[in-house]
Amino acid sequence: MKILFTVSECVPFVKTGGLADVVGALAPVLAEKGHDVRVMLPKYAAIPENYVNQMNHVVDFEVELGWRRQYCGIEQLDMNGVTFYFVDNRYYFGRNYIYGLGGDEYERFAFFSRAVLNALPLIGFKPDILHAHDWQAGLIPVLLNAHYAALPAYSGIKTVMTIHNLQYQGIFGIKEVQDVLGLEDAMFTNDKLECFGAANFLKGGIVYSDEITTVSPSYAEEIQTAYYGERLDGLLRAKKAHVTGVLNGIDMQEYDPMEDGSIARTYSIADISGKADCKRALQEQLGLQQRPDVPIIAMVGRLSNQKGLDLVDYVIADIMREEVQLVCLGMGDSRYVNLFSWAEQNYPGRVAARFVMDHQLAHQIYAGADMFLMPSQYEPCGLSQMIAMRYGTIPLVRETGGLRDTVLSYNEFTGSGNGFSFFNYNAHDMLHTIQRALHYYFNKKDVWQILQERGMNADFSWEQSAETYINIYHGLLNAKAAESGKPTRKPPVKKSAAKDNKPSDDGPAKNKATEKKTPAKKAARPKEAN
Repeated sequence: MKILFTVSECVPFVKTGGLADVVGALAPVLAEKGHDVRVMLPKYAAIPENYVNQMNHVVDFEVELGWRRQYCGIEQLDMNGVTFYFVDNRYYFGRNYIYGLGGDEYERFAFFSRAVLNALPLIGFKPDILHAHDWQAGLIPVLLNAHYAALPAYSGIKTVMTIHNLQYQGIFGIKEVQDVLGLEDAMFTNDKLECFGAANFLKGGIVYSDEITTVSPSYAEEIQTAYYGERLDGLLRAKKAHVTGVLNGIDMQEYDPMEDGSIARTYSIADISGKADCKRALQEQLGLQQRPDVPIIAMVGRLSNQKGLDLVDYVIADIMREEVQLVCLGMGDSRYVNLFSWAEQNYPGRVAARFVMDHQLAHQIYAGADMFLMPSQYEPCGLSQMIAMRYGTIPLVRETGGLRDTVLSYNEFTGSGNGFSFFNYNAHDMLHTIQRALHYYFNKKDVWQILQERGMNADFSWEQSAETYINIYHGLLNAKAAESGKPTRKPPVKKSAAKDNKPSDDGPAKNKATEKKTPAKKAARPKEAN
């Protein structure tokens, strides 16, 4: 198959969040399976010079955006079996930021969407599957359908839209979007791009894509409810037959405690003694008390309400009454920067906070911590809990989205589980879960070791997820072949996308998650009819 990913960021070139990790890891796995995989993203000024120097100029042309005619260059770089294309325009992407500061995001990514489609015949690549990621690429399926599909160079291209985080939708004024793209008024109705009086890039991608995926099975279900649906739940329910949750994976080689050069001492399931050395080194590096008997609770990620930090704020004094040390790494809202700065000052030697993006320190925290706290309000997938388990660090999570799909709370009666969790979004439920985990840490060392082994044994690779995507792609091509009367290539796609490493009694196994009720709804707000 010929597959084109269109995305606003991708490792190792540029990253602001998990979106970059997903595309950067998934594309090479698909390529290893024999598919022609290519990725197209903007050429930002932030891309390191060593990659820029490896790029080859392919073609340049002009892109029409309403009355504007803008230069567009396409640069190419081949890496790990994947061809990467970079959309070059210094006015839009040569800035000192990736997203959000210029007030013209609609124009920047309208340009990107138009440039992607205009480039295809010029680079000699007609994909079977055009896979768009998040709102920044949401207009590509829209424009393909409205302006390009009837042209021979674009006929038959099937589209997939992946929602990485429904909260971010790309909402702008209708007149501004019409001005740059020339879309007719009929495109801005409530069954197309219009959403509560505005133009919604992500909604357009959902409406016009052949299939929609999310980054975990539970999140695919949750966003079809009013509580999680961000005012698009009606639309997603209407397209339910075409919505699939595919759990993200992690790079099993990068996050391998047996080979990780960033940590103080490597270790494995067979000999986990090196983890104690990593803990000692972390305590020394961060200025914590050198106490091997005291558990370290770690948090790594964006400092925001989404990550459940308001719960931590509410009971941080109660947490610190326990015999624990607390480590936080991340950047984000000033409220939480102030919170952890305050805690560091008030609990010297017991709390350490670093407000930076430090990849190496993150590895050292995963390896040196005993528990990983992730009480998210919502979590489309979450990678940190998987990484933590890979290092034998026990996850403490709220049961939502991908956290629910990867962490099963330990059951003392059946012995099942690989971590600890709570369901209600409640600070004292979280506190009780921390206290429960501490009980097993101090008093049930045999259980703690079992939980560590289950996490380290889990298969969180991209292999199974990649196969699910391949099945989705083949399903689209089979439908296309059936329409044309040609023979199909593979059996129809299966809509179940839960990974085989769902936790069970013996750790990773093929178990369906226990059904949970949806939390109480937020205050009522208007919903789309569709």
